[in-house]
Amino acid sequence: MPWSGPEWDDPALTRLARQLRDAHRAVAPLPPQSRQRLIRHLLAITDLAKRDSDLAARRLDAFLADFHEAPDVR
Repeated sequence: MPWSGPEWDDPALTRLARQLRDAHRAVAPLPPQSRQRLIRHLLAITDLAKRDSDLAARRLDAFLADFHEAPDVR
């Protein structure tokens, strides 16, 4: 029987992964100086998600709130 993907389905982890992907996409078109700083934050959140997905989700929510409110990164 061919492998059809993981045997688990965790909606919280799937949501976190999609939010991280979307955050990286939102940061990508920014000027290099802003982009590098924000990507470092996203990579730290991604690394944290490997150990504590709940804390990573809270940090990502805070990152996104700050990102959408900041006038210098739009």
